[in-house]
Amino acid sequence: MIFNLFNSDAKGRPDDVKGVRHALLQFIKQELQKAEGGEGSHIKGLSLFLNCSTTDRHMYEAAVYAEQPELFKDEVQRIADDFDLGLPERWTLDVVFDAAVPDEAALLPNLDAAFFIKTNKHFIKQTATAYLRVLNGETEEKEYTLASGSEKLNIGRDKKAQGDDGFFRTNHIAFPSESSDAANKYVSRQHAHIGWNVESQRFVLYADEGGVPPRNKVKIRSEKSENVIKLHSTTIGHPLEEGDQVILGESAVLEFSYQPLNK
Repeated sequence: MIFNLFNSDAKGRPDDVKGVRHALLQFIKQELQKAEGGEGSHIKGLSLFLNCSTTDRHMYEAAVYAEQPELFKDEVQRIADDFDLGLPERWTLDVVFDAAVPDEAALLPNLDAAFFIKTNKHFIKQTATAYLRVLNGETEEKEYTLASGSEKLNIGRDKKAQGDDGFFRTNHIAFPSESSDAANKYVSRQHAHIGWNVESQRFVLYADEGGVPPRNKVKIRSEKSENVIKLHSTTIGHPLEEGDQVILGESAVLEFSYQPLNK
């Protein structure tokens, strides 16, 4: 059980959003302090593992700004700046719920959390296959396969889509314009894409130019939570979990799963 990795002693455990956020940031500060003084350039990214109970999940989600993950990343960036850590320009922060914790991760006492610093030579390598099935909207297939290590999978309106820059891209999951399904009309030409993140070992959903406000949006609802997460940036992705439903535009819906449709 994942939860056995964490200290279950209730003494001193924060019991509100502010307390959880403060404890997480102090823990991250403590771990990053070990690399202070411009030694952060070798860091590719950071992973925060949260394996709380269903009852506490809403509190943990609020603590890390699950609906606006860039806010928590900004908090961590300020900590890195305070210690002159010198993180690379495109460092990543993955906040992952209910996942196996690497042996090398540091466990946070009295909180269901662990922290892992990823470097160019320090991450877990594994392979994975997942599936996206179309719940609403019309596409060529009802189910699409994702494979770790392969190129990103583009999602948008029409197979060949021309962006504002004049260039075309291929949408691997395409919602044809000529479809009579109303859901297709609100899918942008360059709406989103999914890629495999080697460091976090997760499939990650990113909004593209047509999938961030003020254009047609990308929203995610977790099977484990009623909270709806909206993507506001093209650079900060959402690690996908079993049963996540991705809403494109008004009503086109894709469901993420590690189990194929025929199982």
